[in-house]
Order: sequence, then C-alpha cells, then structure tokens
Amino acid sequence: MSQRIGREFLEKTKYKYLHVSDQMQGVSPPPLEAPVDKERKEISLPDPAGISLPDIHLRVAIERRESIRQYSGQYLTLEELSYLLWCTQGVKEVMPPYQTLRTVPSAGARHALETYLLINRIRGVDRGLYRFMAVDHVLREMDTDSMLALRVTDACLGQSCVKTSAVTFIWVAVPYRMTWRYSDRGYRYLFIDAGHVCQNLYLSAEAIGCGVCAIGAFSDDDMNHLLRLDGENQFVIYLATVGRKHHGG
Repeated sequence: MSQRIGREFLEKTKYKYLHVSDQMQGVSPPPLEAPVDKERKEISLPDPAGISLPDIHLRVAIERRESIRQYSGQYLTLEELSYLLWCTQGVKEVMPPYQTLRTVPSAGARHALETYLLINRIRGVDRGLYRFMAVDHVLREMDTDSMLALRVTDACLGQSCVKTSAVTFIWVAVPYRMTWRYSDRGYRYLFIDAGHVCQNLYLSAEAIGCGVCAIGAFSDDDMNHLLRLDGENQFVIYLATVGRKHHGG
C-alpha cells in the first residue's frame, strides 16, 4: 500500500498534471514567515558577522561529517547557536514582496521552512521550545514546560539523543508558501529544501566541535501536537540533534 501511495505521489506531481498556481492567478503571496505572538519573550542573537570561529577547510568538514548520537553534555554558547541558525536559515536579503535570499538554496527562493528549537543546554537560555525568527535573527520563547524534552523524545520514538543534545532543530514546513508558486509539485520541494538545511547544519557544526544526528523517524501527529500545529497548513518535516562531541570524538 505504501509503495502505491509513493508512486502515485510522484506521478500526480509531474509537470503535466500541474494546475495553474495561485501566483499565476495573481493571488497575493503568503507572508515570508508564519505569524508569531509578539507578546512572547524575545531573545536577541549575536550578529553572525561578529562571531569568531575556528578555521576549518570545507573538505575537512565534509570528510568528518557523520551522524553522532552521543554528546559530552557541555553547554553551547549563544554565539554558537546564532552561527548554526545563520548557516541553516540565515537571511542575507529580503526581496519584497515574496522572496528572501538565504544561506541555503530553496526552490524559487520560497524558503517554506520554519525553525523551532528544543533547547537543553545553551548558556544563558532557559530550557524549552523556541522559534527562530529568521528575518530579524531573534528567538521567540514558545514553551518552557520542564517535561518537554521527554515528550519530544517520546515523539521521536524514544531516541535518547533528543534529551541529551544541547539543542534539537525541528524544521516545520509551511506548504502554501511553496505551492503558491508551484502548485502541488511544491510538496516535492519541501523535502528537498529540508535536506539542504540539514546538510548545512552537519557541516557548520564541525567548525564548533559539535556532532549532529538527523531524525526522520518520529510520530508526525505527536510532534505536530507538541508544537501546536494543525498538520496540514504547517507540519514537522525533519529534526536534527546537536551536541558537543566527546574529546577526540
């Protein structure tokens, strides 16, 4: 059954079946970012341009890249988190009315992903769930429930690296931001974009002595419920844990 669904998805999202997109019909574009409650606590992030980092050759970062599930338990700094966020969704330029140029590629510069963070060990930041507001390069506090790390771990089918990580990146897809331009074929691009973002996280983490483990195995319904998403207009598409490597690891 699952194989038939996969084949049908690929077939029905071929160009020959595409409907006229909302963009082609003159419909106004969706916002560049999903709305957020402005009353929630805002945390300023250090300017990525001013962050000093160890030099690492791209080839070395690629050669070292591997999934790491065990971490030292050390805290990361807010500067290091800011750097990782910049590398994975940093906005280089806003191009009104419907595009941003960022540090990762995206079909049509649609960038239909939002970044949520489960923070466990970031110096100076309370544990909890936060959202990265990429245009302003700030964090918004979403939930500081002390049991949240355990709940996210359970939703990730018990993968313990979630609760032992310094931070877990949770990427949320906003499909209409993509399908507005590409109709149903845009759903393909959501998953492609998630891959671009996660690979940038793997490589950038090498510069600060961190390891990453991408997570594709999770309960969709449970994760969406934890983030208060409807699972249709917004849904969790991918996760990745980040933590300091053990010495020599």
